[in-house]
Amino acid sequence: MKDVVVGYGAEAVLCGVSLEVPDGSLVAIVGPSGCGKTTLLRTIAGLIRARSGEMRLGRRMVTTHGIHLAPEKRRIGWVPQDAALFPHLTVAENIAFGLGGGRRAARRAAREDRVRHLLELVGLSALADRTPAQLSGGQAQRVALARALASGPEVVLMDEPFGALDPLLRGELRTEVRALLAAEGMTGILVTHDQAEALSIADFVAVMKDGEILQFGPPEEVYERPATPWVATFVGDSVFLPGVWRSGEVHGALGALTAEWAEAPGDTPADETRVTVLVRPEQLELTPSRPATGFAPDHAGLAATVTGVSYTGHDALLQLALRDGTSVTARVAAAGLLPVGADVVVGVRGRVLAYPNAG
Repeated sequence: MKDVVVGYGAEAVLCGVSLEVPDGSLVAIVGPSGCGKTTLLRTIAGLIRARSGEMRLGRRMVTTHGIHLAPEKRRIGWVPQDAALFPHLTVAENIAFGLGGGRRAARRAAREDRVRHLLELVGLSALADRTPAQLSGGQAQRVALARALASGPEVVLMDEPFGALDPLLRGELRTEVRALLAAEGMTGILVTHDQAEALSIADFVAVMKDGEILQFGPPEEVYERPATPWVATFVGDSVFLPGVWRSGEVHGALGALTAEWAEAPGDTPADETRVTVLVRPEQLELTPSRPATGFAPDHAGLAATVTGVSYTGHDALLQLALRDGTSVTARVAAAGLLPVGADVVVGVRGRVLAYPNAG
């Protein structure tokens, strides 16, 4: 799609959105509530007419000036958050519904073969004759996915399909969804409010805010080189500190840090320019300042004190106060958890990212 604008009344919800989804990939769209994620999906599906811009599905133009291809002609599969299965139909019949009608015996046989294939694909062959009321939430979502795949769509759209599931089940199901799309060779677009989910299963991530896509790229690029400080904050925990740029280093509260410029690499700032530096909590390396041996550690860094602990089981976020009063956050493995009041030495692993100061 290119420069797509969608609005309700005088209010624009999508503000000139451009997005190119590589064939066969899984794209995750993330952003805060009300940013236009679901509107974007519904526009792709043809359920909402764009005011301007153009959109292609493969080689077919489906939206442009004077053209709005009907939803049923777009070859798009849809997986909603609540599965939305027909309660009076069995699992097999719900999946068959996605294939449309067919009267000839040969066509019926092909439909039955396709349904059997999809039941095997989603692991529900034994539940073919059950009704939706007899399914768990995860099983219902598998049926909804199989129904969306049934007709062999060009694109499968998924609107927070795991939102109502418990964390363990959603983790299992999202892995299965990626495998199913790959097995069928289909392109998928997933809307999710879970940034970790997007980063873990998608080939590409689109970050939206106020009806615009601020960044689109592979998960590691979006996380490691966020286009703006806002994107950095939205896709992960962040520590922002002021500093001064000097020949590829930023000098500030954490000392002299090797830095990359967040904007065009060849357009770095002049020395002594004031900047804002992004440090991810996992980049902070902590060493107790008074080991049990009684010897001072041979470790370059700055002295700090642990002022707060947020324990999550597999790891923890530690709030630290540097000696100059600057507050930073470090992520450590649970096995390396330190108590409040512990004195530590703080070092920084790897390069940090520098942004121009706002305003």
